[in-house]
Amino acid sequence: MLRNIWLTISIKKKIGIFAAMVILIMALSATFSICIMNFSLGGFNTILNDNSRCHDFQEALDLEIESFADYIRDATPDTRDQYVLSCVRTERCLRSLPFDYARIGTERYARTWSILNGYETYQAYRDELAETQVRESDFVERLYRVYKMQEYLQTYARRLVQVTLKEGNDSYQEKVPVFYNMPYLILAISAVFMGFVMFLTKILSNALVSPAVLLAQCARKIAKNDFTGEDPSVENRDEMGELVRAFNKMKRSTKGYIDTLKENHRMSELLHREEIERVEMEKQLSGARLELLKSQINPHFLFNTLNMIACMAKLEEAVTTERMISSMSSLFRYNLKTSEQIVTLARELKVVQDYMYIQQMRFGSRILYSCDLKVDAEQAMIPAFTLQPVVENAMVHGLSKKEQGGRVHVRIWEQGKRLVISVADTGLGMSEERLAEVTEAMKERRTSRIGIGLGNIYKRIHMMYKQGEFRIASIEGRGTVIQMFIPQEKHNRGDK
Repeated sequence: MLRNIWLTISIKKKIGIFAAMVILIMALSATFSICIMNFSLGGFNTILNDNSRCHDFQEALDLEIESFADYIRDATPDTRDQYVLSCVRTERCLRSLPFDYARIGTERYARTWSILNGYETYQAYRDELAETQVRESDFVERLYRVYKMQEYLQTYARRLVQVTLKEGNDSYQEKVPVFYNMPYLILAISAVFMGFVMFLTKILSNALVSPAVLLAQCARKIAKNDFTGEDPSVENRDEMGELVRAFNKMKRSTKGYIDTLKENHRMSELLHREEIERVEMEKQLSGARLELLKSQINPHFLFNTLNMIACMAKLEEAVTTERMISSMSSLFRYNLKTSEQIVTLARELKVVQDYMYIQQMRFGSRILYSCDLKVDAEQAMIPAFTLQPVVENAMVHGLSKKEQGGRVHVRIWEQGKRLVISVADTGLGMSEERLAEVTEAMKERRTSRIGIGLGNIYKRIHMMYKQGEFRIASIEGRGTVIQMFIPQEKHNRGDK
């Protein structure tokens, strides 16, 4: 589980974890060194401190006894001051003696306790004698009693010093093996820490350095145009893993691109040879083309022929045939002879009527056409070839493929200063995916995705009018509605 987490986290977090672990190891190493130092110095410091305090008490007691004797022999202010100071020092040293049973043990505790109690008794006799006049009868007896107490205290002080020195020496001897083995312990702990750091370094190297080395090796092969090697593979799911996968994808794409270029080059050579052969054939057929061009039908000849057929149909009283031919002639004439960019709405509606008449004659009652006009068709202006291609699109893609046919309804009205043209059909409609594709293509102005007819209309409306719009709505199985919004202000025409 930890391995999966490590492979997933980002490189920044990996480096952060590595740095944190190294800092932790350094902190543990420093803590271990401090503990070793405290262990070493702490033991010596305790021994030395205990010896020093016992020695200080012994020295202060000896000085006090000497000052007391001087004061008894010669009671002057100087000797008294010296005596008082020595007593204060002795009391301070006595209070500083170690008196913790758990630390100093039974023997030292007993001797310290004896000194503390004996000194209190001695202190009372001493102070009382110091205030007694030398002429009193029992002065000498009481003085010798104080001397005996002083000897008692000195004896116990010496024994306390001896016991303290002995215990300190024993404690030192017990720690000597530890001190001798301590360098080896430090070396072992340091080796463990170094091993752990190397382990972390290897993990980080496997996560960062190894994939980079693989990429470098593969890149050197690609630089030599060698794409035969296996793709680098890593288990990382971090940025390095994404980089390796992207590199493999780029490698495969580049290989495919090079293979495609080679194939295209081969095909180009084949096409070049075919082109040479085609040129030779063109030379041989140039005469035939010239004759063919001479026999092509002129559009005027086509119009005149259609009109002549219409007149003959009228003479023969074939009304339907006459109207179909007239409608067809009007469509050809409008498509081939109209050069204006903007025409009246009436002309566009006339073309739509001719087109729908032909379609109704073709499909019969399956196709219905209606127009709801709420503007003056002679005054409204729209781009040429705008309405009929939309209606034709509704017929070709919507109604002609529907077995029961349907209806085309054109509705035109004004909305503000814009003319709204709506062409609705009850045909097959479009799926949501196709409608979304067409809508997106219109937003990005990729007319090739919409269709030649609608694409051309959409492009012209947006090129000619700043406020022009072209909308499509459709439901699969129910039909399609196309709306065109064409501004009618004169200064907007022809602008973009």
